[in-house]
Amino acid sequence: MTQRVNYLEQSPELFKKFVEFLNAIKESSIEESIRDLVSIRTSQLNGCAFCLDMHVKQAKIHGERELRLYHLAAWRDSTLFIPRERAALAWTEVLTKLPDLGVPDDIFDRVRTQLSEKEISDLTFLVMSTNAWSRLNVAFKSVPGSSDKVFGLDKAKLS
Repeated sequence: MTQRVNYLEQSPELFKKFVEFLNAIKESSIEESIRDLVSIRTSQLNGCAFCLDMHVKQAKIHGERELRLYHLAAWRDSTLFIPRERAALAWTEVLTKLPDLGVPDDIFDRVRTQLSEKEISDLTFLVMSTNAWSRLNVAFKSVPGSSDKVFGLDKAKLS
């Protein structure tokens, strides 16, 4: 597979601003482990191989257990995720695959029992960002693993 457009070269100022936005999210109220799970799940739902590859490697570097990574696609049926993670994953899914009638109140009410309003807001920005990155990488057919050395993802020891 060959990348269609190198968006970093074609839109360097927009890329720089988008990376700044991403870095701000890393300083949000959402802990790294949930950010990793949410990014992986969003990438799975969007079918973004580049993002999925990158986020799985990041999670591994951050110490995420492999079995939880394997269970993530079926998180509802897995016993490996705590209620706070389940709430974040439910919010991620509903925002990534927006229903025609919007976000149902019952999902918001469930999420609200596990996350503060600030956390829900911060999580929403994370989901927005991950969806946007997926759209860039799916549109331009970014090659999975092609930026491993640049991002230090070769440390994950996954190939």
